[in-house]
Amino acid sequence: MTSRHPHTKKPEDLRSARWFAPDDLRGFGHRSRLLQMGYAPEDWVGKPVIAILNTWSDLNPCHAHFKQRVEDVKRGVLQAGGWPVEMPAVTLGETFMKPTTMLYRNLLAMEAEEQLRAHPVDGVVLMGGCDKTTPALIMGALSAGLPMIFLPAGPMLSGNYAGQKLGSGSDAWKYWDERRAGNITDAEWFKMESGIARSYGHCMTMGTASTMTAIADAMGLTLPGASSIPAADANHIRMASGCGRRIVEMVWEEMTPDKIVTPASFRNAATVAMATGCSTNAVVHLLAMARRAKIEFTLDDLDALGRTTPLIANVRPSGKGYLMEDFFYAGGLLALMRNLGSKLDLTALTVSGLTLGEAIGDAPIYNDDVIRTLDNPVYHEGSLAVLRGNLAPDGAVIKPAACDPKYLVHQGPALVFDSYPEMKKAVDDPDLDVTPDHVMVLRNAGPLGGPGMPEWGMLPMPTKLVKQGYRDMVRISDARMSGTSYGACVLHVSPESHIGGPLALLRTGDIVAIDIPNRRLDMLVDEAELAARRAAWVKPADRFERGYGWMYAGHVTQADQGCDFDFLEPSFGATAGEPDIF
Repeated sequence: MTSRHPHTKKPEDLRSARWFAPDDLRGFGHRSRLLQMGYAPEDWVGKPVIAILNTWSDLNPCHAHFKQRVEDVKRGVLQAGGWPVEMPAVTLGETFMKPTTMLYRNLLAMEAEEQLRAHPVDGVVLMGGCDKTTPALIMGALSAGLPMIFLPAGPMLSGNYAGQKLGSGSDAWKYWDERRAGNITDAEWFKMESGIARSYGHCMTMGTASTMTAIADAMGLTLPGASSIPAADANHIRMASGCGRRIVEMVWEEMTPDKIVTPASFRNAATVAMATGCSTNAVVHLLAMARRAKIEFTLDDLDALGRTTPLIANVRPSGKGYLMEDFFYAGGLLALMRNLGSKLDLTALTVSGLTLGEAIGDAPIYNDDVIRTLDNPVYHEGSLAVLRGNLAPDGAVIKPAACDPKYLVHQGPALVFDSYPEMKKAVDDPDLDVTPDHVMVLRNAGPLGGPGMPEWGMLPMPTKLVKQGYRDMVRISDARMSGTSYGACVLHVSPESHIGGPLALLRTGDIVAIDIPNRRLDMLVDEAELAARRAAWVKPADRFERGYGWMYAGHVTQADQGCDFDFLEPSFGATAGEPDIF
């Protein structure tokens, strides 16, 4: 895809020329070391140097194909007259990295920013897709300020077992409860293991991975529609090469992130997130990216969009039956954005050089049950709602479309747990004093308490209730939950309990009231009693005494601010600028 934007940069003005062009001792050193690796001046002279930040790892199944995709990107860069250089970056494999990849999102953001600033590169292709890699890479690249394009990993193929379509995460939780209830056998359970994830690529439900790549797409940071392409589809290979070709053009056009990531593009991204049935994790990442881009965007802005944007992507877990492969065949994200119409600012620029409206064009829709119209939504409001009250004065998040409607307005006694192991042991107790009207609460699971705000928020249903046929109840925590999860789960309670937020004062037996239509979350305890509890509260011990964790604990912000490091936000101080070369 070629834009209409003129080439404004001259070869001698390339950023990389600062390293390679000078006729001095340092320039000699740089050139001689390139020659040492077998390169020749024909490789770099007068050509944009394109960094390819590759988050491949043997322990990241979502990115298992990146070894090949980086070669596809290189091919595109070479075709367009650039010089590609692969640069590895820390991977954040959601499945295996503990205690949570969220603890390390900011580490990858820092690495991306510093890699780009420190090296002789003119533009960058960001290779990510597994949950936190997308926001982390974008946050770092926004701060670095070089021309960038995001290459989404793509969803894996639909799962399959015994003729049933399986969705990663969502069906794992669903059938685990059925196994606990005694409704499926051990043999059936173990056979499902080989069918639920059948190819490389990230989760094929509308979990965090698909949510964040769709956000990057709607924000204009991918080739238009790239986020919908399944990882194993040949179109994905062609898209990767297209990223390589396009980033070279972007360097010549001086198309930097600040020309693409604007208040309009950001609002587009948040609107699309609501319309897709997005993961609740989108909240902390959208807030963090906005702050990096110096864009005013708050929880209240998200809630306002949630009230006016219907959910029109009929994809699990908020939708029924369909998965991301079906979404792609139905027309993908471009088709969904076409149906959103006037809810989007179609004048926003994309990395393709086209406006969003031009990129969408007359994108066809092949299945209007998968991609609904505004007058036939899956759910009348968007994916998320922001709740406030004396239990969450700075906000909490819930996904109304993914919970049992009877819990949209509910009161019940709290059942409070101070740690995940305590909660996990209790839910399997056949004598646990619990009813479906109880409100399960997990605290000490936030940004500092977790640490890293782990995905513990979909608290497992007590086995006692599962065997009675119940599959949902109100659950509250200062944790996050997987975007593939579902249920009446209130998350991201802020401020978190570890720093003395109101959740720390709640006791088992207190009545908790949730009112989603009116956006309320309260504990029905009088102020005098709360004041006495607050005076008696003792802060938990710090989790870290050294290393990255110690730095994290000293600088991470709360959930309502995006959980970025305070010293990485533009308001902290001037940018580092270009490195000295002596």
